[in-house]
Amino acid sequence: MADNTNDSAVLETEEKITSYTTETNSGAGTGSSAIEPGYGTGRRKEAVARVRLVPGTGKWTINGHALEEYFPSRLLQREVNSPIVLLKLEGKFDAIVLVDGGGTTGQAGAVRLGVARALNSIDRDANRAALKKAGFLTRDARVVERKKAGLHKARRAPQFSKR
Repeated sequence: MADNTNDSAVLETEEKITSYTTETNSGAGTGSSAIEPGYGTGRRKEAVARVRLVPGTGKWTINGHALEEYFPSRLLQREVNSPIVLLKLEGKFDAIVLVDGGGTTGQAGAVRLGVARALNSIDRDANRAALKKAGFLTRDARVVERKKAGLHKARRAPQFSKR
């Protein structure tokens, strides 16, 4: 096999990275929205979230717990925080959330809708277009289908037996 003798050229072109992160957000906190209190209600499946945004440092309180405690999954944390990230308002609002019903995914979706509605109510002119385009102001109407008579579940029929 041939050895690569051009190692010095590769080392010179590499940049020196001091810290690693999974998320990049260069424009954090540069949004043009008004910073004042707001309220929004979000629903998804069986979950209902009541969200209060107050000017602050970006602290999340969900049913008395921190965001990382209540939603351990990074995916759900990102989903809940996505309207604030979209508008580049990180660190500008504290979120106080009361959520009940449903499971974790439904609750995360309800919180996201509540946060988006709260941001929309705070500054409709600056925030509505971006939130609407991203689909954050649309309620996800998908719910569990009801069970029908004569079936085991919503669509599962009894097994056919010829004899």
